[in-house]
Amino acid sequence: MDFTFSPEQEDLRAAVRQTLEREAGPAYVRRMMDDDRGVDEGLWRTFADLGWLGVLVPAEHGGLGLGLVDAVVVQQEMGRLPLPGPYFSSAVLATLAARALGADALLGGLASGARRGTLAVEEWGSGDPLDAVATTATRSSSGDTWVLDGLKPLVLDAHVADWAIVVARDTSVDGDGGLAGFLVESPAAHATVVPALDVTRKTCRLELDGVTATRLGPPGDQRALWRRVLDDAAIALCAETLGACEAAQAMAVDYATHRVQFDRPIGSFQVIRHKLVDMLHEITLAQVGVHWAAWASDVDDPEREHAAAMCKSFVGAASVFVTAENIQVHGGVGFTWDVDAHLYYRRVKQNDALLGPTGWQRARLADLVLD
Repeated sequence: MDFTFSPEQEDLRAAVRQTLEREAGPAYVRRMMDDDRGVDEGLWRTFADLGWLGVLVPAEHGGLGLGLVDAVVVQQEMGRLPLPGPYFSSAVLATLAARALGADALLGGLASGARRGTLAVEEWGSGDPLDAVATTATRSSSGDTWVLDGLKPLVLDAHVADWAIVVARDTSVDGDGGLAGFLVESPAAHATVVPALDVTRKTCRLELDGVTATRLGPPGDQRALWRRVLDDAAIALCAETLGACEAAQAMAVDYATHRVQFDRPIGSFQVIRHKLVDMLHEITLAQVGVHWAAWASDVDDPEREHAAAMCKSFVGAASVFVTAENIQVHGGVGFTWDVDAHLYYRRVKQNDALLGPTGWQRARLADLVLD
């Protein structure tokens, strides 16, 4: 199987990398860390003009109409910064959710950059994020709207989103309440920015106490639909994580080349060389997993779900190893705030916890293989 990218995809990668190097270098990342909103509107407009906000939006709704493999190309470059702001939450998470639910009216605004969205699914727990959903949705007396009650403790960029799709339990469905998606306008009114491990990405606590919402998508339990959305989003998140690992490894190589101890570059010492090789080994395997999973989703391969679980579980563990080794190569200075090594570690460690952590993904993969 050929895992190389097409010339068009390589051109897209080059364009994203060149633009980010020019417009959003390390100084930009640091500036956005201290910014209350965490996004520069000028850069957001640049993304819109270049079409990157609509990579996953169908052409008939103003997007590029590309697939998950193309989104992986973009996400991998975003992770190399790591990019602050709501690109992942809006251009990937919200877009995948709106597209799966058939909410076509939301897609044009996402692609043009006129509106931003996010997805609220994560709740308390460390296993399957869908099993952990306890937020309820009750049909109002008028029958046209729904009332949400619950708490979403970690919602990406809700404070700058124009709308949020909330995954909740529809109390009108038999049993314990089937899962469904509900549209909440102006989620910032219910959001509070909270501290998180990843200081480059804003996260919010979304309190849903009698909040009015509109139900989206097909009737009945939407669990299968949401499983697919989270799988595709997790693959895109893994691509971002992979980009962060590549940047961390390049950072370690550069430091090992120029840092001199005992009149020799530290990269000449065997223990450092072994660390760098081990990092490259993990990155190479992660690349194969991410690219295969994205391709499997685009072609709807029978192994798609296996690929998604394998990708998320392997990349999560590998990325923590790679970025931690980068800190170790830097020695004592690697633990300081002024060196960017910790920013990559923080990003990948939080990414591992999102959309189903490593441990649950491994158990899920075992169940799929043995089924």
